[in-house]
Amino acid sequence: MQTSKNSPGILLKPKALWILAAIGLVLFIVLQLWLPSVNEPEQQLSKTISKDQARQAAASFAQTELGINGNFQNAHVTYDTKPELFGYLTKENLVGKYSKSYGKQFPYDVFHVTFTDPDDILSLLSIDINMQEGNVVAFEKVISTSNATKQTLLDYGRENTLSLVAREGDISLTDKEQLVRPYLKTLGVSEADLKLATTEGQYGLLYELPNYEIGQSQAQIQFHFEYGAVASMETKFTVPSSYNDYLSGQKTLAYILTFAGYGLLTFVLAILAIVYSIVTRAYTSFKRGLLLASLYFVLSMVGAINMLPYLQKDSLSSSILILSFVIQGVVTLLLSGSIYVSLVGGDALWRQKGRILWPRAKEPGYGRHVLTAMTNGYAWALILLGVQSVIFLALENTIHTWSTTDASQSTYNMLLPLLFPLLAWVAGIGEEAVYRLFGIAMLKKMFRSTFVASLITSLIWAFGHTLYPIYPVISRPIELMFIGLLFSFVFLRYGFITAVFSHVIFDTILMSISLMVMGGGLNIAAGLFYLVLPAIVGYLIYRFNPAYKERPISPTKKEEPFIPAPHPEANQ
Repeated sequence: MQTSKNSPGILLKPKALWILAAIGLVLFIVLQLWLPSVNEPEQQLSKTISKDQARQAAASFAQTELGINGNFQNAHVTYDTKPELFGYLTKENLVGKYSKSYGKQFPYDVFHVTFTDPDDILSLLSIDINMQEGNVVAFEKVISTSNATKQTLLDYGRENTLSLVAREGDISLTDKEQLVRPYLKTLGVSEADLKLATTEGQYGLLYELPNYEIGQSQAQIQFHFEYGAVASMETKFTVPSSYNDYLSGQKTLAYILTFAGYGLLTFVLAILAIVYSIVTRAYTSFKRGLLLASLYFVLSMVGAINMLPYLQKDSLSSSILILSFVIQGVVTLLLSGSIYVSLVGGDALWRQKGRILWPRAKEPGYGRHVLTAMTNGYAWALILLGVQSVIFLALENTIHTWSTTDASQSTYNMLLPLLFPLLAWVAGIGEEAVYRLFGIAMLKKMFRSTFVASLITSLIWAFGHTLYPIYPVISRPIELMFIGLLFSFVFLRYGFITAVFSHVIFDTILMSISLMVMGGGLNIAAGLFYLVLPAIVGYLIYRFNPAYKERPISPTKKEEPFIPAPHPEANQ
């Protein structure tokens, strides 16, 4: 349908909009919350122990089984996972069966408890605790070099197996088997189930468990030794090489799409934003966007600092951590700068065309517009959640989309999980500024088509999400292409502020659920608070921008006082 130059186009009546929102909410609850709990009841209903309980279990094991008596109060507890195994199980629909049969002895999710300098000999002691059962499933005693470091040295030729065997001490294969028996008993594994996969003189000790199989995956227990004693124990399930090859190819594709499809094209948009913020400066003000860009920077850095526990899990030195945050700060500052020029340039490009998709605080109707944008934002967020749920269902049943775990994204690895939903504002402000406010205006100028501009910016935005552990990698671009087009529709019909609220609320709902499922009254209360925070923000802006503070727009300015508000009939 054709619309006038100053018209935002056809808008849904409030009743129709909220009916669609209700449908979206039902679809989201049924498809993303209820159905998973029905299909995998053991996984959904399992209760997670606290980090303090994990620390106590690890300290008890260290004292009673390892004979270490030190100070265990200052433990570092993080969440760790085996994404390759969980991904394979998910891909083959074996998660429920695995959890029921092997979940206690071979869990894919653990609390990784680390003690620094637990006694006069060890520099580090790490113990893995089953998150549901609280039993020990792995440990490593580090005198000078960890197993991971040893493997890296082997890979780069800086170490060889002969020197590692020599470091084990003067122990035979029989001695090794004798030394590990107490730990096998602790695991609850019968010697009759074990098949020795190590020969005399080989490094370490590996047992296979032929009776512990699922799909093409088999259980193993790996031990390492130093100076005549057991240095580490690891329980694991192998995954088939074909799966690893597939995953490697998918990750390569994800990096290509992220750096070429997203990073490079976003950089080009940033350069264009700098140019057009200067060229079209007569239509806007360089004061515009300062607050939002600053908020983006602050909240992004809060999010980065909040991941400190995850960064500390490998016992990095303070200097390396400080350097990491300095680099993160510089990168975030550059991103904030690109968002700032996108806000300035995008606003100017639209005003140059006679459309005000981002009104100023002193322009007529601003307070009411923000309040309406907030309420419409809630409705569109629910609609988008419903659409996303349907897309996921379609992808699962067509290209067989599946996902795996990622410790770097877990709320358990945050300094203050309560701060996690604040990142919704980072995504809402930054992505809507770059890919909607500026991106659509810029590409429409190039391609003379609103749809083509919206499609291209949606794809660029979608490519930036391909490093998430969702496979096939093409799944996220397909999903977010449709979601991005809907965000574009909201932006073009309702304005930038509505698009930001929609995006923020959409992400807030998902992040708040992640926070609340951690359990605990404080997490649940915080999650509920974040759900109403956009409403509080919208209402406060409305209250502090009453009609009497508005001022008429000077007729000499190269802009028209249009605010994308609903048509009168849409409010009936």
